Amino acid sequence: MQPLVLASTSATRAALLRQAAVTFTVAAPRVDEETLTTALMNDGATPRDIADHLAQAKALRVSGRHPGALVLGCDQTLDHKGALGTKPLDRMQARTQLQALRNSHHHLYAAAVIALDGQPIWRHVGTARLTMRDISDADIDAYLDRQWPAISTSVGGYQVESEGIRLFSQIEGDYFAILGLPLLPVLNFLTLRQANPA
Repeated sequence: MQPLVLASTSATRAALLRQAAVTFTVAAPRVDEETLTTALMNDGATPRDIADHLAQAKALRVSGRHPGALVLGCDQTLDHKGALGTKPLDRMQARTQLQALRNSHHHLYAAAVIALDGQPIWRHVGTARLTMRDISDADIDAYLDRQWPAISTSVGGYQVESEGIRLFSQIEGDYFAILGLPLLPVLNFLTLRQANPA
């Protein structure tokens, strides 16, 4: 079977693949995401496009070091009223982000690109639409008291796989996209690839 390399250091993405009984190794992509994101935004790219471009950049970077392997690059972005969300740099920024997201909806995009020998051969962008309740400042502060700094690695400043689910009144779309990996499409591709190798 063709080896799979996950071009991500995300513990959540690795856990999702392991739970699905996928065999893989991990390689850090070492991509300058901030510079690439700025360039894409200057070119008018949408948050969805940015996720796709970053996932491809990571897959291609690692693919060059692993000839013959399938390399899975991933990225996640948050789109709130056309603005790109980020991982909070500190607790105050997390508070500001949650205040902006409350009583409204936003989208999460989870992009996955699989590369082989330096060329992208498959891609998918999963989408979820999340509606946050009209939570008070006091509830936000209490949430941060309990969850900071664990949520500092999460776009938007929340984790729906834990207490963060209580912040929302409705979630639509791909649940795994919220976790940063469109798992079902990835598994479908890998299953078909194993059955019909190129």
